Amino acid sequence: MNKKVHVWVSGRVQGVFFRAGARDIARREGLVGFARNLPDGRVEVVAEGEEAGLRALVEYCRQGPPHARVDHIQVEWEEPRGGFTDFAVL
Repeated sequence: MNKKVHVWVSGRVQGVFFRAGARDIARREGLVGFARNLPDGRVEVVAEGEEAGLRALVEYCRQGPPHARVDHIQVEWEEPRGGFTDFAVL
């Protein structure tokens, strides 16, 4: 059963390969969606797929890559809508 997660991550998360790492985890887990930088300095991640894969992605977001500093993470579980064909970095 597919689910959807919407994550916002704040801290030093832009310019440290955070989005690329999220993409790698998502693709490994068979997830679809996107990761993008927001104007306020946060990274937004939206993904759909199996719950176990989504949880792995959320755990990645709690830490990020080696040069990131995650100060806060907001996670919302939502109903999947479909429409994604891959996981993209925007």
